[in-house]
Amino acid sequence: MLRAPSGVDLVLAAGLPEAVATVWSNVFLAGGLQSGETLLVHGGTSGIGSIAIQLAVARGATVFATAGTDEKVAFCEGLGATRGINYRDEDFVAVVKEATGGRGVDVILDPIAGSYLTRDVEALAVGGRIMVIATQGGREATLDVGLLMRKRARIWGTTLRARPLQERRDIMASVGEQVWPLIEDGTVRVILDSVFPLEFAKNAHARMESGAHAGKILLAVR
Repeated sequence: MLRAPSGVDLVLAAGLPEAVATVWSNVFLAGGLQSGETLLVHGGTSGIGSIAIQLAVARGATVFATAGTDEKVAFCEGLGATRGINYRDEDFVAVVKEATGGRGVDVILDPIAGSYLTRDVEALAVGGRIMVIATQGGREATLDVGLLMRKRARIWGTTLRARPLQERRDIMASVGEQVWPLIEDGTVRVILDSVFPLEFAKNAHARMESGAHAGKILLAVR
């Protein structure tokens, strides 16, 4: 069992476990992001994306993040991203290549998949890792496998809920040890977009589907 972090309101705390566990297990435990490496986060203003930016920066990584408006790009940079990328106007591959002197990024956190995977491979550094956590852009992709091989890169697809119970327990124990202190001292915080009473769940879904939100959308049970 993971206790609520000290000093954090219980409503805010409810927005932490799944987002933090997803980021921690994918970016750090499986993806192996280290201090001094680079991370590209797709969807930087989502609940998961906002945690990923903050946590990676706190642990000494350089972060790039994609978002769909200039306001959201600025939001990502306000969380600590070195460079936000408006994917409607910019090519994230070109941006990260230029920013890294042609090297590319070490880890990519990708909830999009689909056609993004082709460009993810292009954006990777040698030895890079792509962590696919959702398929918002589709379940099928065409890849340049030769380029993947030349870069000695890896594509990992994972889900949190499908893991065996003991694995989930181990992840949460690691979260409590490694991440909770950063939340308790304010280094990493929940980015809360809105809270809806449970009976207004339809409105919460509409808010999410609009794409206008930044951070977590929570349902409150009275």
